[in-house]
Amino acid sequence: MPNLLHIVWDIDPEIISSPISLRYYGLLFATAFISGYYVLQKIFENDKVKAEWLDSILMYVIIGTVAGARLGHCFLYDWEYFQHHLLEIFLPVRFEPEFEFIGYRGLASHGAAVGIIASAWLWSKRISKKPVLWILDRIVITVALGGFFIRMGNLMNSEIIGLPSDLPWAFVFKQLDEIPRHPTQLYEAFSYLTIFIILFFLHFKKKLYLETGKIFGTFLILLFGIRLILEQLKENQSAFEDAMLINMGQLLSIPFILAGIFLILRKVEKQQE
Repeated sequence: MPNLLHIVWDIDPEIISSPISLRYYGLLFATAFISGYYVLQKIFENDKVKAEWLDSILMYVIIGTVAGARLGHCFLYDWEYFQHHLLEIFLPVRFEPEFEFIGYRGLASHGAAVGIIASAWLWSKRISKKPVLWILDRIVITVALGGFFIRMGNLMNSEIIGLPSDLPWAFVFKQLDEIPRHPTQLYEAFSYLTIFIILFFLHFKKKLYLETGKIFGTFLILLFGIRLILEQLKENQSAFEDAMLINMGQLLSIPFILAGIFLILRKVEKQQE
C-alpha cells in the first residue's frame, strides 16, 4: 500500500472525451514534432541549408516514425495477435470481439528508430543527394527532444510502468493498481532531455557535425545505453519476455549501441565549414 511519501498519480488520459477524444498523449506526440521542426529550422539556418528542405524532411520523418513504431510493436511485441488481425496493423480499430475505435495503441520506439533511419535514407536519395549520415546527424537532435515529450505522454497514459519500489518518489498509478512503482517514464523523459542538451551543445558549440556520423553515433550510444539500463526497472510489455534473460527492449538496444560505437571509432575526414 502507498504511504504518504509516495506520489499518487490518477490523471485521466483524456482531456476531452466528446464529441471527439483528445488525449494528452496525442497532444504531446504532436508537440514532439512541432518542437522538432523549430529546432531543425535553427540547425538548418546555422548550417546554411536550403530552407525548402525543412518541410520535406519533416513529412518523411513523421511517416517513418509512425509506420516504424506501429510495425515494430505489431511484429516484435504482439505478433501472436496481429498475425490473425492484419488489417488492425494499419487501421486504428479493433474488429473482435466487437468493432471499436482504439487509435494506434501500441507503438515501439525501436521500430520508430528503424523507421526514422529508413525515411532519412529515402529523403537523402530523393531530395538532398547527401550521405544519409549528414541528415541523421541533425535530426537525431530533434528526436531526443521528441522522446522527452513522448515519454511524458506515456506518463499521462499511466503506461510503460516501472517495477514496484519503496523509494519516496515512487508513483502509485491509480488507473492500474495500488502498488508504488518506479516512474520509469520520468526517468527516460529527463534522460532524453539531457541527451538533447548534449547533442545541441555538440552541434552548435563543438561543431561535431563537421565529422560526419559522430553526432548520430553519440545519440545511439547515449539513448540506447540508457534504454539498456532503465529496462531493468520496467515491467515487461509482453508475457513472452518473462522467460527471457534480458527483455525485448534491451535485446533490441544492443545493435544500436554497437552501431554507435562503430560510428564514433571510425576515422572520418573533418569537413570544412
